[in-house]
Amino acid sequence: MDPIEKLIIPTPEQIELEFPIAGLGSRGMALFLDTLLQGAVVILVVIVIQLISPDLSRHWVTAGKWMTAAAIFFFFCLYWGYFAVFEVFWNGQTPGKRQANIRVITSSGRPITVFEAIARNFLRVVDLQLAYFVGAVAIAVDKKNRRLGDMVAGTVVVHEIQEQGDSYWYGQHSTATSSPSVEAITAMTAQEFQLIETFLNRRLDLPYPQRLQSAKDIADRIGARLSVAPADRTSPENFLEDVSRRYRDTARFR
Repeated sequence: MDPIEKLIIPTPEQIELEFPIAGLGSRGMALFLDTLLQGAVVILVVIVIQLISPDLSRHWVTAGKWMTAAAIFFFFCLYWGYFAVFEVFWNGQTPGKRQANIRVITSSGRPITVFEAIARNFLRVVDLQLAYFVGAVAIAVDKKNRRLGDMVAGTVVVHEIQEQGDSYWYGQHSTATSSPSVEAITAMTAQEFQLIETFLNRRLDLPYPQRLQSAKDIADRIGARLSVAPADRTSPENFLEDVSRRYRDTARFR
């Protein structure tokens, strides 16, 4: 089982965001699943080529050579592009990472960019030397469990937050006396919503005094942004829950 290590990121609002860092166990499982999927795709392509090549060669003399060249190009793209493409378009996850409940983020906590995804996977060829021994050693000795590609790209692999239904995020009922309008909600940035969401998810792990103070600080910031006066809110956490609900509904988040 992976050791419990955390990436702690301070924010301008003086709130520390904590992300549990993925270790060799979960990353190894994700890689194994991704490798199986890549292997299955390769086998499927080879079978298709074997089935259609004889018939195609009867009408096209050089069909075999062109199909071999196309297959080599496809396998090249599959090897080099699989991880980068999935990590960019699946918010830092590949199919294997999704099953292992881990994802790639930057050291600052934001989602990775195309450049960072390419950079971290470009060095995969170095990390996989000696059956991934090089990458495993790098992960074992680095405090943030980074392989060489992560060090170059400035990325970290963390455990995915396990949502446990709305009851984990929210109370049973909204108790805010004045909910912000749809127009006001759209004034909130995605970064501010991410701050709210991270707090709501992590609040049960915070010491109670810090939890109360963090909720108040964030509610004051968001209340000012949405023009909701303190007198129009009951408790900071209830207010943040209501804002989060409305933002999700407005943006069709899920």
